[in-house]
Amino acid sequence: MSSCSRAGPPLNPAKDFKEHVWPYDLPHRGAGVGGKQSADFGEFLAPNGSWNIEGEPYTVADGSRFRWFRSRIVGGRTNHWGRIALRFAPVDFKSRSTDGMGDDWPITYDDIAPYYDKVESYIGVFGTKEGVSSAPDGIFMTPPKPRCTETIVKKACDKINVTCIPARLAIITQPHNDRPPCHYCGQCGRGCISASNFSSSQVMLPVAEKTGRFTLITGAMAREIVVGKDGKAEAVSYIDKATRTEKKIHAKAFVIGASACESARLLLNSKSSMFPSGIANSSGVVGRYLTDSVGSSGGGSLPYMTKMPAHNHDGVGGMHMYIPWWKFDRKNDFLRGYHIELWGGRNMPGVGEFGGLCEEIEGYGAELKRACRSAYGTYIGFGGRGEMIPNENSYCEIDPSTVDEWGIPVLRFHWQWSDNEIKMARDMQQTFREIVEAAGGTYYEQTRPDGPNPYGIQDGGVIIHELGVVRMGNSPKTSALNGYCQAHDVKNVFVTDAASFVSNPDKNPTLTIMAMSWRASEYLLDEAKKGNL
Repeated sequence: MSSCSRAGPPLNPAKDFKEHVWPYDLPHRGAGVGGKQSADFGEFLAPNGSWNIEGEPYTVADGSRFRWFRSRIVGGRTNHWGRIALRFAPVDFKSRSTDGMGDDWPITYDDIAPYYDKVESYIGVFGTKEGVSSAPDGIFMTPPKPRCTETIVKKACDKINVTCIPARLAIITQPHNDRPPCHYCGQCGRGCISASNFSSSQVMLPVAEKTGRFTLITGAMAREIVVGKDGKAEAVSYIDKATRTEKKIHAKAFVIGASACESARLLLNSKSSMFPSGIANSSGVVGRYLTDSVGSSGGGSLPYMTKMPAHNHDGVGGMHMYIPWWKFDRKNDFLRGYHIELWGGRNMPGVGEFGGLCEEIEGYGAELKRACRSAYGTYIGFGGRGEMIPNENSYCEIDPSTVDEWGIPVLRFHWQWSDNEIKMARDMQQTFREIVEAAGGTYYEQTRPDGPNPYGIQDGGVIIHELGVVRMGNSPKTSALNGYCQAHDVKNVFVTDAASFVSNPDKNPTLTIMAMSWRASEYLLDEAKKGNL
């Protein structure tokens, strides 16, 4: 039997998702009272995700800028993520051997590749085989055709020798495992009632529940992993939010996948005479090596698109094309690389859609409406997602004086970008401009080389790819986990989210989280059968 506890409530897609709700069906067009919901991507976002959760604070050290997005519901952030499913490349596992910075993983691409195959085959990922060394091919379904704006970007990229290929998203384009294909409503961030978009709540958990050997406990705020006299974990102590009482789950093995920083928080709060610095933390690395993707964005307009007849912009709720890291074979003024995500065209307008235009144009009423209609669909946007190299100034720790409403000590974040990431953001901005101008457009973004966000680099945590705080490695002195996500110090504890990552390549982490989890699960079962746990 297995049990799974979640800090949030259960999920009912038919009730909780606003997939086909029109903006005018909600008060304030989905922006919330006073526009407050806009900060959390609006009321349309699949439920219970927020930068700030009432009663559950976190703190940021003086001089640091970090934001932490959390989701308190079954399935967590997989209900509304972008579904971008990219494999790490062989070189991504051997960073230090390649350029002398950071550390190598204790595993290789060949170790994880069979599990990429399994995950892609099970959840369904669209894409094309391209032979790009920085973006390994996988097992793909047929991708949707490029939209009008994506076709323009592709032609511009070809002109300036930038690689642009079909995107790879965990969205099925044909029937698969009793799930219907995507019907191209383009609202994936709202959740997907048909489960055509992958989410763990709709694709993984129902299958587990049908076995009859799985128990899901909701509204459970994990507080501490309890260690027995033999040095093994024997229970998880949690707060039942409904009754505000403390309860325990006893088990032979424990798999932690609370999202990287929450997993680190749980380990650090699990102090005992055996583990005074937190369970599985004899190395002192838990909470350290915190990274997020390097993010900078920009865009421009294509004036000739004003003459484009109104047309159907159907497609998935994300990009049909993307730009993988294409300068991997040359010397750059920064280490590692980034990929570029695309958006634009005639998607469903939302609150604030024409905010920039309203600042530029004087007038109101019919005149302003004509200007908005003319500009509608002419914008193309770009988001760079690059690799941050871990540094000693970016980490999380337990705040010594702040607890949440359940009495559990919270995290305090420290954050600092290095010159390498700032140079990468500058390169992103230069590339965005080159693409827009090659397409015959006007680039709008105005970024500064100084200030708190040089070259538009986002604050830590904003890209929502935080990871690395319970890293794996070969030595118990310098890592918390082995290559199977198993704690060196406590053999029956596994950490299977992105906390285990050694580096943060320019790929979205979710596909690798699932592949690592699958590999760890097989190892856990094998070790259990051998009596090694």
